[in-house]
Amino acid sequence: MDANEMESQQQKAAGEDDFRLTSTAGLNKFTLLCALLASTNSILLGYGESRFQFVSLPTTTICLTLKLSKSHDLLMPVSCIGFFFGQISGLLFEGELLCLFISCADIGVMSGAVLFIKENLKMTSVQVEILVGSLNVLSLVGSLASGKTSDYIGRRYTIVLAAATFFVGALLMGFAPSFPLLLAGRIVAGIGVGYSLMIAPLYTAEISPAMKRGFLTSLPEVFIVSGILLGYIVNFSLSGLPQNLNWRLMLGLAAVPAIAIGIGVTAMPESPRWLVMKGRTHEAKRVLIKVSDTVQEAEFRLSEITKAAAMDLGEATSSNHSDWRGQGVWKELLLNPSKPVCRIIIAAIGINFFMQASGNDAVIYYCPEVFKDAGIQDKRQLFGVNVIMGVAKATFVLISAVYLDRFGRRPLLLLGSIGMAVSLAVLGMGSKFLQHSETKPLWAIIVCIIAVCADVSFFSIGLGPITWVYSSEIFPLRLRAQGTGLAISVNRLVSGVMSMTFLTISEKITFGGMFFVLSGIMVVATLFFYFFLPETKNKSLEEVWALFEDKDTTGDDQRGMQMREM
Repeated sequence: MDANEMESQQQKAAGEDDFRLTSTAGLNKFTLLCALLASTNSILLGYGESRFQFVSLPTTTICLTLKLSKSHDLLMPVSCIGFFFGQISGLLFEGELLCLFISCADIGVMSGAVLFIKENLKMTSVQVEILVGSLNVLSLVGSLASGKTSDYIGRRYTIVLAAATFFVGALLMGFAPSFPLLLAGRIVAGIGVGYSLMIAPLYTAEISPAMKRGFLTSLPEVFIVSGILLGYIVNFSLSGLPQNLNWRLMLGLAAVPAIAIGIGVTAMPESPRWLVMKGRTHEAKRVLIKVSDTVQEAEFRLSEITKAAAMDLGEATSSNHSDWRGQGVWKELLLNPSKPVCRIIIAAIGINFFMQASGNDAVIYYCPEVFKDAGIQDKRQLFGVNVIMGVAKATFVLISAVYLDRFGRRPLLLLGSIGMAVSLAVLGMGSKFLQHSETKPLWAIIVCIIAVCADVSFFSIGLGPITWVYSSEIFPLRLRAQGTGLAISVNRLVSGVMSMTFLTISEKITFGGMFFVLSGIMVVATLFFYFFLPETKNKSLEEVWALFEDKDTTGDDQRGMQMREM
């Protein structure tokens, strides 16, 4: 009997290894197509997020601008041009890449967004502030609601819902004749931002094989960063249009990818894991056959998922769960979490917190301030610096995506956080030196440029793509959608706090001092990642739970032991 059990276990392990080795041989084309379609939502994120960056930047930078120029009236014409350039890229791409594009203009250009909006729609400063703040508030709400929604209606239709909100928001903002309608469009877009940030990586993680999940789940970040390069082209292509038309077209362009997603989603299957949780095992098997290389691999993956679903719902079988709609998840996450769930929540919230607390977005779009103060006045030179940053960011996020499944999450995450800590420290020293230097030596400016490029590159290697990957893969099946939504809502909250306080703090302690603070934050982040984030490379989503359980397990933690046996 024992010999037979041992032989059975060996055969099972051998079969599992065969399936995983098969996965490394190539990438299922249908899986890649689904991941690409889901990740297209990332292009839409900038519709709201970038707008937040573009509008909020000028309101805060004006204060610094007045200090640098005795006659701020001279900034008025340049400001209007700045809004025009900034808004184009803002509509199409997510905050990070949009922020990247923002930095391609100088301080005078960027301070124009508020002035341009106020002039065209006769808005007051209070209305501008409301418009700015609404996106982060609503994206936070959208993130919190997205998990429950996707548990209720499914991952696939949540993607459709996110795209639909962008479509409606784009039309409302593009045709807005007044502030109320513009704000209504922004509110709709903000909810869509929250939904998209959660659902794109989650859906991709749930259809991907373990050996390719890192690459596929990092595609949203690849889309985000690659979009900035396209943003430059869009920028110049619309630059000759009349001002009464260009900003409306910029806003309305976000509807185009939304329509494409709506059409493309017809080719996307539902998440097999969601189908199993709903008791639709036969449908899940059909989906797994499409996204797997062989029928045997599909059957093996289905076996893992059904066992995990049965344990998640506390039943012997997962065939009668049609009434499951994500109920009880918030209670388990926040009121009565087990020790493994606590560890997962800490890891997920921690990585999302440090992604935004790193100040990557703020560093990018406030660097023109630093470089202008350092002596670079020419707009073309400032634009050139940001083109270099854009190329560096896009290049390294691609490198990270390609090697994420080979080297693992932890090595690249630790490399990225250590690199950011060093880069920010160098940027702080360079900024301090230039602040107290009258001659503004060229070598010091070059050092700052290299430090900024290094910072965004290390972000693209580590925190940029891995935050989305890690957040979507560590929660157990029943808690995954709502747990991921909770973690990303923290991401949105910290993003808002950073964007609203960066300049205020910098005015008190200087830009150099702020960069030193960010460097210190990344040192703490590195320690957090080292001690609290285990490696998830090459493990199925059903196996990841065991990484967070106690070493000596009894009772509730028997679940982790069962996962290992799977």
